Amino acid sequence: MARHTESVCRLCRRENLKLFLKGERCYTEKCAVDRRNYPPGQHGQGRKKVSAYGTQLREKQKVKRLYGVLENQFHNTFKKADRQKGITGEVLLMLLERRLDNVIYRLGFANSRNEARQLVKHNHFSVNQSKVSIPSYVVKPGDVVQLREKSKTIVRIQEALESVARRGVPSWLELDKEQLRVNVKALPAREEITIPIQENLIVELYSK
Repeated sequence: MARHTESVCRLCRRENLKLFLKGERCYTEKCAVDRRNYPPGQHGQGRKKVSAYGTQLREKQKVKRLYGVLENQFHNTFKKADRQKGITGEVLLMLLERRLDNVIYRLGFANSRNEARQLVKHNHFSVNQSKVSIPSYVVKPGDVVQLREKSKTIVRIQEALESVARRGVPSWLELDKEQLRVNVKALPAREEITIPIQENLIVELYSK
């Protein structure tokens, strides 16, 4: 399966925004966005005039990189959102928020979405007592996501859970720290996505 193999810090610098792709490093003085607050490359510090299309494209790239999905995956998710009732841009973000790898990250089982994706692919979690190894699996209200018994002693997961207070648990999810179990209480709300995103620009881009 295709995946991004280059430095993820370059992605944050290109978007001029912390996307928290490196986990705990993003909260320290080593963060590349704090140290070099300009796009990567030879001409990164030059001033460039950005067209309307360029602004829309950057917004799409930002969201795509934030959730760690590839171009085809993102496009298919947009088409799915476009077919559903509601504001297309908001529905798109809600579908991305409900991805299983994002849920695992948001609850603190992993320090980054990439790490959460690996945990899901390696069969460390179950949904409604059934093993799920598909990171793009979309959870729904009433689902119960649980860390499998054999995985509860993994040191990396325990260390990540200790730092969950820094990010906070979304109100649409309920974490049982003793059982390491998650209840999906409701659909996510748009205001719970705190990273600045103008989803209307993505809709405009795909509407061309």
